[in-house]
Amino acid sequence: MLAFLVRHARSALPFVLAVPLAAQQPAAPPVASTGEPWRIVPLPQSTVVYARDGAMLGEFGKQVRTSVALRTLPRYVPTAFIAVEDKRFYQHNGVDVVGIAGALKDAVTGDARGASTITQLLVGNMHPDVIDRRDRSGVAGVERKVREQKAALEMERHYNKEQILEAFLNTLDFGHGWYGIDAAARHYFGHPAAQLTLAEAASLASMPKSPTQYDPSRNPERNRERRNTVLALMAEQGYVSRAQADAAMRDPVRTAPNAGMAASAPWVVDVVRIQAERAGVAVRDGGFRIYTTIDPKLQQAAVDALAEQTAAIEKRAGWRHATLAQAQAKGGSVGARQTAYLQGAVVAIEPSTGEVRALVGGRDYQDSPFDRAVDAQRQPGSSFKPIVYAAAVAAGLPPNAPVGDTAIAVPLPNGQVYRPENSDNAFLGIIPLREAFARSRNPVAVQLWQMIGPDSITALARRMGIRSAIAPYPSSAIGASVVQPLDFVTSYATFANLGVAVEPRFVAKVEDRAGKVVWAPTSPPAQLAMDPRVAFIVRDMMRDVVERGTATSVRRWLPSRIPIAGKTGTTNDNADVWFVGVTPDLVMGAWLGFDKPKTITAGTVGGTLAAPVVAQALGRWYAGREPGTWTPPAGLVAMELDRQTGLPADAATPPERRYTEYFLDGTQPGAQPFDAWSIFRHPGTR
Repeated sequence: MLAFLVRHARSALPFVLAVPLAAQQPAAPPVASTGEPWRIVPLPQSTVVYARDGAMLGEFGKQVRTSVALRTLPRYVPTAFIAVEDKRFYQHNGVDVVGIAGALKDAVTGDARGASTITQLLVGNMHPDVIDRRDRSGVAGVERKVREQKAALEMERHYNKEQILEAFLNTLDFGHGWYGIDAAARHYFGHPAAQLTLAEAASLASMPKSPTQYDPSRNPERNRERRNTVLALMAEQGYVSRAQADAAMRDPVRTAPNAGMAASAPWVVDVVRIQAERAGVAVRDGGFRIYTTIDPKLQQAAVDALAEQTAAIEKRAGWRHATLAQAQAKGGSVGARQTAYLQGAVVAIEPSTGEVRALVGGRDYQDSPFDRAVDAQRQPGSSFKPIVYAAAVAAGLPPNAPVGDTAIAVPLPNGQVYRPENSDNAFLGIIPLREAFARSRNPVAVQLWQMIGPDSITALARRMGIRSAIAPYPSSAIGASVVQPLDFVTSYATFANLGVAVEPRFVAKVEDRAGKVVWAPTSPPAQLAMDPRVAFIVRDMMRDVVERGTATSVRRWLPSRIPIAGKTGTTNDNADVWFVGVTPDLVMGAWLGFDKPKTITAGTVGGTLAAPVVAQALGRWYAGREPGTWTPPAGLVAMELDRQTGLPADAATPPERRYTEYFLDGTQPGAQPFDAWSIFRHPGTR
C-alpha cells in the first residue's frame, strides 16, 4: 500500500487522513483572505515603538507581527521548524503521502499523530475563514481536509518552497497575540529573529504544537524538553552537527524580561499612537516604526520607583485603604478608569529640549490603562509656589526680604473670609523670604499672591506652559487650582533653562515600512517666560528645599554630588502629594493620590511620600553618570549673608550660618531701602 501511494502521489487526488492532528497549529484570527486558499496574501503588520536608543518599547496593530524575509534568518531557524513539523518539506508537492501512510499505520496501532505539511498548515493559518482547522473529525473534518490538501497542492504550483516557508514562519501564532517568527523572537528573547541562537530557534520551533503548553516564559522546563527533541531531530536530519545540538541542549531557557521590552512603557505607547494618528499617520494599520524620546533606563527606573514606594506605603501600619495587591488578587479592575487603591504618575523631561524621557501613568496598566500623567487634573498644592515666588522676585522682592508667616484673613467676594494655615499648625513670625519658601509657609505665599496680583501670576504660569485655568482666588497661591501633571512638571523646565519655556515632546520621527520618514514633529520656537536671573534665584531657593527644607528625604537616595532643586506639594485635605525635582540634566516630578480624591493618611506630605519616587529614580539613572553644572547668568549680584537674619554676614556670623545669596541688581542690601511690612498693607489683606 505504501509503495502504491508513493508511486502515484503526484497524480492522485488528495488523500485524506481523518485522525487527530496532534501537531496542528491553532488558527490565527482571520486575515484578508482572497477566497482562494492557495494564495499567499499580505499579513497584518504591527507598528513598533522604539526608545531613543532604538530599543523596543512596545507595539500595536490588528496583529502583533513584523514579517521578515527568509534570507535574513540564520539557516537553522527555518530548518528547526522543518525538522519537527515536516521533514520531507523539500521532497513533497504540498501533501506528504509518505507521512500520511505512516500516520495511518500509527493510527491503526493506537498512536495517532498528525500528517499535515508546512504547506497545509500555512493554508489553514493564512485562510482560516476558508479552511477552518477546528473541523477535525467526521464529515466536516474530511471535507476540510480535502479542501486543505487541494489548496496545498495548488499553492506549491504557484510558489516555490522558500516563499512558502517564509510565509509559514511569518504566520505562526506564538501566543500572547504575537504572530510570526520576528515578533516571537523579540518578545520572548529580546532581539530580532535574525539574531536568534540555535537553542532559541529550537525553542520557538517547539511551540506550534501548543503555544501555551510550550511557552518558554511560562513553562520553561516543558519548552526545554521539547526544544531538545527538536535539536535531536535537527541533528538526525543533518541540519546541525551532533556537537552543535548537544551544546544547544545545555543552554538554559532564558527569556527576556518585560516581554522583550527595554522598559515598561505602555502609557508612552498610547501617547505616541494618539499623537501620530492626530498627525494623520494611520499607525493602527501597522507597518510603521515610531521613534520616541524615551530613555529606557530612566523609564524603567521611574516605573520601579513608583511601584516600590506605593507598595511600601500600603504596607505601613494603620493603612486603611484598598491595596493594589488586594485588587490583583480579586482579578483587578479590568481596565477601569478609576481604581480604589493608591495611584501615582511620574514624568521626566530633558529641560533643554522638552523631550519626555520617562512617563508613567499609573501603577498597573493592565488593571487600569487611564493615563494620570496626561489625562488627570489634580491640585498641585505647594508645588505651585515657585511660580508665585518667581513673580514676586521679578517684581523686585529680594530673597532675603523679611516676610510674615503670621495668621491672616483675606475677605472673599462671596463674603467669606479665607484664613490660610500651615501644615504644622504653627506660625514662625517674621522670617526671610528664602526661609519661608524652604519651609513652605502658606500665609506668605497667599500674601505674595495678593501683593503681585492673580493676573500677573496666572500670566507667568501660562508662559511657563501650564494650560489649565488658574482660578483668581488666594487659595490658588498654594495650589488649589488643578493642573495636568505633564504640563505642570514641564513648566519647571523654565527654572532649569534660566527662564526659557519648552513644550513636552514624545516623538522624534515616524517611518513607514520602507524606512521613509512620514512624520517628524518640530518644536515651536523657544519662548522666554521669565528673566533668566529670576529663574536662577528661584531655582537656587528650591535647592534649599532639598538640602534643609521639606524635601530632605531626597538625599537618602540621591548623593550630594548631584545638584538638585525642587518643591514639595501637599493639598489641604492630604489627597494629593507631589514632588518636582530639577537637576542640570532633568526635570522629574511625581504625584500620588487616589483616583477619587480622598485623604491618603493623616499627616501626609509630599516630602515623605512623593519625593522618594523621584529621588530613587534619579539615583538609579545617575549611577555611573556625571551630572551637569549650573552657572549663574550675567547681571546677578552675589553676597554672603547670615541665613538666620537674612542680613549681610559679618565677623560674628558663624560659618554654618553663612551662605551665598543672589540678587537682581538694585535689590541687594544697601542698594535701596525695603519696607518689610509693605506686603501686609496690601488692600487685599487685613
